[in-house]
Amino acid sequence: MLNVNGVAINFDGQNLFSNVNLQFLPGNCYGIIGANGAGKSTFLRILSGDLEPSKGEVTFDPKYRMSVLKQDHFAYEDQTIFDTIMQGNARLYEIAQEKDALYAKPDFDEEDGNRAAELEAEFSELNGWDAETEAAKLMQGLGLDSNDMYNTMSTLNQTEKVKVLLARALFGQPDMILLDEPTNGLDAKAITWLEDFLIEYEGTVIVVSHDRYFLDRVVTKVVEVDNKKVTTFEGNYTAYSQKKAMLREAAYHAWVNQQQEIHHQEEVIAKLKSFNREKSIKRAESREKMLDKMDVLEKPTEVRSDMRIRLEPRITSGNDVLTVEHLSKAFPGQTLFQDLNFEIKRGERVAIIGNNGTGKTTILKILNEVIRPDAGSFTLGSRVQIGYYDQEHQVLHMEKTIFQEISDAYPYLTNTEIRNVLAAFLFTNDDVFQPIHTLSGGERGRISLAKLMLSNANFLILDEPTNHLDIVSKEILENALKDYTGTVLYVSHDRYFINQTATRILELTGQTLVNYIGNYDYYLEKKEELTRIYAPAADAAAPEETAAPSEASSTKLDWKAQKEEQARLRKKENELKKTEKRIEELETRDSEIDEEMSKPEVATNVAECVKLSKEKAEIAAELEELYEKWEELAE
Repeated sequence: MLNVNGVAINFDGQNLFSNVNLQFLPGNCYGIIGANGAGKSTFLRILSGDLEPSKGEVTFDPKYRMSVLKQDHFAYEDQTIFDTIMQGNARLYEIAQEKDALYAKPDFDEEDGNRAAELEAEFSELNGWDAETEAAKLMQGLGLDSNDMYNTMSTLNQTEKVKVLLARALFGQPDMILLDEPTNGLDAKAITWLEDFLIEYEGTVIVVSHDRYFLDRVVTKVVEVDNKKVTTFEGNYTAYSQKKAMLREAAYHAWVNQQQEIHHQEEVIAKLKSFNREKSIKRAESREKMLDKMDVLEKPTEVRSDMRIRLEPRITSGNDVLTVEHLSKAFPGQTLFQDLNFEIKRGERVAIIGNNGTGKTTILKILNEVIRPDAGSFTLGSRVQIGYYDQEHQVLHMEKTIFQEISDAYPYLTNTEIRNVLAAFLFTNDDVFQPIHTLSGGERGRISLAKLMLSNANFLILDEPTNHLDIVSKEILENALKDYTGTVLYVSHDRYFINQTATRILELTGQTLVNYIGNYDYYLEKKEELTRIYAPAADAAAPEETAAPSEASSTKLDWKAQKEEQARLRKKENELKKTEKRIEELETRDSEIDEEMSKPEVATNVAECVKLSKEKAEIAAELEELYEKWEELAE
């Protein structure tokens, strides 16, 4: 349906990508991914026809209709919400406008009647009579009140305008939908609705998104923009990630092997030339010609190996890290939460989730003594040292340079040490002298992470740590947190991040907390059941009335049962780590034996060969048992 032939885009003499050849087919959802600045949104603009490529062409069959998610949130201020949505089908909107103009004419004549009849026929063919019903369904699905359909766009806030423009892109059953970060600004319920809509959609979807959980659910193919190339992978994001890792490893090994061969040949050539004999020089020249003809492989792009995050506590805390008792907070006209009670133990990674405005960030600010609770208290355990990551980056001093921010916070570091730390977070050379107020959100996030790494804290409190990070940076942070031996409490809307890192989830709903001992997938599985038990106020709230807070004590979690379950899970996790470590030790020793047996002096020693062969057999038997044990523990 949509064909890309030899497309290249050039900005200021530099290619973002070149010679792109792709075909986008019906029935597929394509997820465009890549690092920040790789050219994802630019590529989407080329596909939509909004930007002409420097070379090549994009062709789209004119008999089909393409719909694009607009980002100009203030372009429709004087129009009604319904008209804005209806413009998603430009032809249908044109017909409706022309019809209205004709019927409003005071001198409506026979010619006008004939034209009106033509328009009515086309209007009906385009399902115009169902337009209002469809717009209402889209609004309701995205969490908007359909009764406001004829209000002007100027009456909406920013988040609501985002939802209307998304409804506009989905309206009228287009043949192809192009979406740039469609989940931005949506709550969990709206995102789930959008996912279900796109899963059922029979046309072609092309979407740019950093939301990996969303990509996992909806996409059938991943289009990667990386290193000036555009490559398609079958499957969702997880399938892409696994395939990419395999390809990257294979490409790296191929490159290393070739580099070793080149180095070896260069050494042989140098040695032959050093003999300074006619025959040896000729042989050297022959080898040089062979090298010249070699198709030298490019070094594969590494997974941001130049950005290194290693979070390591300076001291180990006690087992009881945080105890919160009877915590309450309200603002004028709004009660956020009442009588919250929870505990966090050493080694846990706890995610707080919930709808916007429920008070998640407020809890973190209370724990960091940024604001005071109305009631209740919290207690930190023995030897607990907090490291705080603030999504608003209030811990940063905007007037300072990057270098000053680190040097003032950690005066014991030398200039070289500071530069090395900043280089690990992609700030090099004169970059370190940029004022913080000039940095992007992602850059400020990296500075905050650098300070967090240097703090050596054993209890990390993180507020939306993946905001403004690209996918690669998110994965680096995920790995750092999974390797972290301290304790983590964080707020996040990033479902994939939560799924990868959380050992426990606390959902703030109905002014109380519901506990889930597991990751995001487990939360989805148990949400309905546990919400009904522990937060009936949230579960049973009627649209026309405000749910009264449930009796505080009645929604307290069964902490004894939870502690027992957590202890069991920790024991299982420790056993798993021990098993993995032993497997690694045995596999390393098995490789060492293979190397030893390949040595000429060993290969000719029968007694030594028998000894090593016996050890290999013992290793193989133990590994077989460990693999079975690992599978059981990994369930």
